[in-house]
Amino acid sequence: MDLASYFEENDGVGILGTCDPDNGVDLALYAKPLVIDETTIALVMKQRLSHQNLKTNLQAAYLFLAKGTDYKGLRLYLTMLRQESNQSLIAAMRKKQPYTYPETDDSSKFLVFFRVDRIRPLVGDNPNIS
Repeated sequence: MDLASYFEENDGVGILGTCDPDNGVDLALYAKPLVIDETTIALVMKQRLSHQNLKTNLQAAYLFLAKGTDYKGLRLYLTMLRQESNQSLIAAMRKKQPYTYPETDDSSKFLVFFRVDRIRPLVGDNPNIS
């Protein structure tokens, strides 16, 4: 699946799920991911609970609910690979997105890279993901 085209062509809302060492689940709203290549995405993250959870549990899931009247979207199953705190890199990556971010201070943000382990549709397991 061409994730770059998918996220470029679809508006919607994203939710990242992470888990702490005691199996406490956290869900948080996130922008569309930055698609690095066919198997790698990145998210800009603040130093909050989701980011903290990834320090001890590298597994995460990202749910994208596409805008519209029916249940279309994707579920991405992820493994954290690495993170960058270079603010120039974060700003440059954000400029590649097809939408604009509000002006904010990026000094406490991280660019977190994930391997996409599995892609499923939002509802069911139809291999014709939409």
